Amino acid sequence: MTLRIALCAGETSGDQLGAGLIDELRARFPDAEFAGIGGDGMRAAGMQTWQDASELAVMGLAEVLAHLPRLLKLRKAFRQRVLDWKPDVFIGIDAPDFNLGVERWLKQRGVRTVHDVSPSVWAWRESRAAKIGASADRVLCLFPMEPPIYARHGVDAVFIGHPLADEIPLQPDRDAARVALGEAIEGPILALLPGSRLGEIQRMLPTFLQAASLLHADVPGLRVLVPAANVQCRQAIERILLANTLSSARPSGIALTRSSGCEPMARKQPSSPPCKQGEGTSIRVLDGQAQAAMIASDVVLLASGTAALEAMLCKRPMVIGHRISGLTYAIVKAFGLLKSAHVSLPNVLAGETLVPELLQDECTTTKLHAALLHWFHDAHAVAALQPRFLAIHESLRRDASARAADAVARLLATPA
Repeated sequence: MTLRIALCAGETSGDQLGAGLIDELRARFPDAEFAGIGGDGMRAAGMQTWQDASELAVMGLAEVLAHLPRLLKLRKAFRQRVLDWKPDVFIGIDAPDFNLGVERWLKQRGVRTVHDVSPSVWAWRESRAAKIGASADRVLCLFPMEPPIYARHGVDAVFIGHPLADEIPLQPDRDAARVALGEAIEGPILALLPGSRLGEIQRMLPTFLQAASLLHADVPGLRVLVPAANVQCRQAIERILLANTLSSARPSGIALTRSSGCEPMARKQPSSPPCKQGEGTSIRVLDGQAQAAMIASDVVLLASGTAALEAMLCKRPMVIGHRISGLTYAIVKAFGLLKSAHVSLPNVLAGETLVPELLQDECTTTKLHAALLHWFHDAHAVAALQPRFLAIHESLRRDASARAADAVARLLATPA
C-alpha cells in the first residue's frame, strides 16, 4: 500500500522547510505520495497542493481577526479533506495558529501527527508545550533550547537543527554573490527585508525606505537591494516605492504601467535602471534571492523572524526593526506574554544583545538610521560579530531535513 504523507506549510519559510523535508522523505520512501497546503518549493518537490501557502500568511492578532472567517472555513475544509485522503501521517510546518488545531483534530481521529518548527515556547507561555503535545505526536525543534522545555511537560520533542544552517556556507562569499546578482563588487550595499507578509511589508517598508534615504549623506554610493518573496510581495513593494514621497523613479528591473484603475502593475524589463531614492541612493527590487542579497550586502535591515537568523548565518551585521499592530502589542504587554529578553534569534541564541532590536515606538527612522550607520562605520564592531555568529552557525548545522525525515520515519515505524 502506498504511503501517504499530508503536509501544511504557511508562508515562504515554511514552504522552504517543507521542500527539503519532502526530498528527504522521498529518499526513504520512493513511492510515497505527498499532498496538502504548500508553495512553489513544495510543489517543485512533488507535492500536490490543494491550496497555496500564501493563504495562511497573516500576522498579528488584528490581521488574524480580519481574516478569521476565511481561515476557519479553510481549516475546516482542509482537515476534512486530509482525513478523507487517509494519510499515514500529517506534518504541520510552522503556522501554529492554523496547524495545531488541524493536528489536534486529526490526532483525535487516529491520524499520526508531527509538528515541524516548534512555536517559541522559550519566549512566551511555556505552558503551551503541553497543549502542543496534545496536538502532535512528535515535535521537531530547530533550536537546542527547545526539547528540554517539552521534556518538562512530557512531550516527545527532537532537536533537528536548522536547514538554513546546512544550506548557507560557514564563510559566505560576498564578491561571488555580488557577481551573481549583477552588482559591482566595490561599493556599499544595504539589504532591506521588510518581511514576507503583505501586512508586514505595508507596516515596515515606508519606515525602512526613509532610514535608507537618510544614509545617503553618510554612506556615499549606497545601493539598496530589496528582495521580494513572491509576486504579491513584489507588487506591494513597488506600490509603496511609487507612493513614497522620497521615491523619484521606478524600481530596478521593472516598467510601471497603469491598469484601468490607479493601481501600478509590474512588467519585467531586465535592462531598466535602478530606482533612485532621493539623489544618489539606488534601490533595486529582486525576485526572491534574499539570501544572495544578504551575502552581497555590508549591512542588513530587516523585520524580526527567520530573516534575522538567515542574516546571522550569512555573517552580516544587522538591525532589527519591527512593529506589530497596536492591538496585538497592547495585549502582549498587558498580559506579560513575552518572557524572553530578546525577540530576534541571533540575540536569543547568543543569550545577549549582539544586534540592535528597535521595536514598536523605538522603531523610528532616526533610530534605524543611527543603528545602521554604526555598522557601516565601525569595522571593529563588525569583525567582533564574526566568531559569535560562526559558533552559533556550527551549533545549528545538523543536516536538519535528514534528521526531520528520520524522526518522521521512526514515528511511522512505531506501532499505532
